[in-house]
Amino acid sequence: MGNCNGLPSTLSQLRSYDNNNNDSLSSPPPPQPLPPQQPPQQPPQKQPQHHSLSSNIGRVLGRPMEDVRESYIFGRELGRGQFGITYLVTHKQTKLNFACKSIATRKLINQDDIDDVRREVQIMHHLTGNSNIVELKSAFEDRHSVNLIMELCAGGELFDRIIAKGHYSERQAAKLFRQIVTVVYNCHSMGVMHRDLKPENFLLLSSADDSPLKATDFGLSVFIKPGEVFRDLVGSAYYVAPEVLRRSYRAEADVWSAGVILYILLSGVPPFWGENEQGIFDSILRGNIDFTSDPWPSISNSAKDLVKKMLRQDPAERFSALDALNHPWMREDGEAPDKPIDIAVLSRMKQFRAMNKLKKVALRVIAENLSEEEIMGLKEMFKSMDTDNSGTITFEELKAGLPKLGTKLSESEVRQLMEAADVDGNGTIDYMEFITATMHMNRMEKEDHLYKAFEYFDEDKSGYITTEELEQALKKYNMGDEKTIREIIAEVDTDNDGRINYDEFAAMMKKGNPDLVSNRRRR
Repeated sequence: MGNCNGLPSTLSQLRSYDNNNNDSLSSPPPPQPLPPQQPPQQPPQKQPQHHSLSSNIGRVLGRPMEDVRESYIFGRELGRGQFGITYLVTHKQTKLNFACKSIATRKLINQDDIDDVRREVQIMHHLTGNSNIVELKSAFEDRHSVNLIMELCAGGELFDRIIAKGHYSERQAAKLFRQIVTVVYNCHSMGVMHRDLKPENFLLLSSADDSPLKATDFGLSVFIKPGEVFRDLVGSAYYVAPEVLRRSYRAEADVWSAGVILYILLSGVPPFWGENEQGIFDSILRGNIDFTSDPWPSISNSAKDLVKKMLRQDPAERFSALDALNHPWMREDGEAPDKPIDIAVLSRMKQFRAMNKLKKVALRVIAENLSEEEIMGLKEMFKSMDTDNSGTITFEELKAGLPKLGTKLSESEVRQLMEAADVDGNGTIDYMEFITATMHMNRMEKEDHLYKAFEYFDEDKSGYITTEELEQALKKYNMGDEKTIREIIAEVDTDNDGRINYDEFAAMMKKGNPDLVSNRRRR
């Protein structure tokens, strides 16, 4: 590409150039690489603490304040941004290491700042279970800060890996980039736009060459609805889409940012340059992409074709994330994937459909006890499908809403999902039925959630769910026929005493969720 106008000629000079020219639209600088630590694991559910903070409601998360230091030991600083500092922390009981993003509440001056942090927590909860997104384990708020406990990614930033390599071979780039586009696809299908995709915001789980990538920093992310247009100027200068600069954009802006990352992976330099922030913006708006400088002459036409289609000026003509995943250059070993990635909400509904009726009702109890921040994303999805604002989703609304998430289903498949989620059998899916059928199963990792569900059935508090208690509970949902009761008892009652104890109940709830079982065994 050449070093024209005194601009940095290598990516290794780019970060200091960014800092010196203050050209980042997003306020927090990228975190420093994380140190090698053991792989992240889910900490045990923190037992409620009775201390002086518990009676006060936090102004950010809107729930009782808790002191994070009662459960975690704080170590060294890993990185810092405008609002917060990321620390290495160790769980006191398990000795497992995590990253803690500590956001000083004194810096959250206005309601917009508070809303941004609250939304970041809501979005991270909403995206839980995606293998290429950093997992939020828990969130605490005390009088001084909001503390987000996240899995620790030991391999540092993708940015630094690119600097070390210069640029990637096409095969290496395709493997990495597939993960990046999968993140975009999963976010969009879950009704989220990231708005700050860049190599600094992708972390490597380990230092291994084939380490998986994890997207992080959802501080600028927003929930999106079909057709909704955004106008605020956010992002990072080198990666921002032209329509963002024109202040009228939708989710396609994330695809542009991903296309810039692909260009960098293949060449080691960004596609758009300028002496300052305005110069970069002018270059983006012109949209001229250099495919003549080294190493582009030696890069395949297929790779260049994908870059061009992701960096089309007109977002209506730009590739979607799904288009990119199905592009010939992205296909693994030259072959298309066996099937498109399943939409997370859809796969959860399919999983729910296969559950026995005891588990479905138990999940309803758990759903009713989730915090607002844990279900806000699903609430937004429910509202987008409930087009007549009736508080229920009809078959026609579900049939129209699922394609908007990026999935194609036959009418009979939609009907099966409808019948599965409609637990009370009244022909529509109400709000709590939707949350129950689509929440991520890691909610059952919390022992108190499971116990509350068990107690719902164990009305006499005997420590057992009897046939009569099961029948009584299921009748409320028109499920309590004799055949169903017999089948549930036969499946769950492993010691054959004719009733269900807590261990049998917990084992049934975790069945089909191997991660939950293996996490429990490690404790």
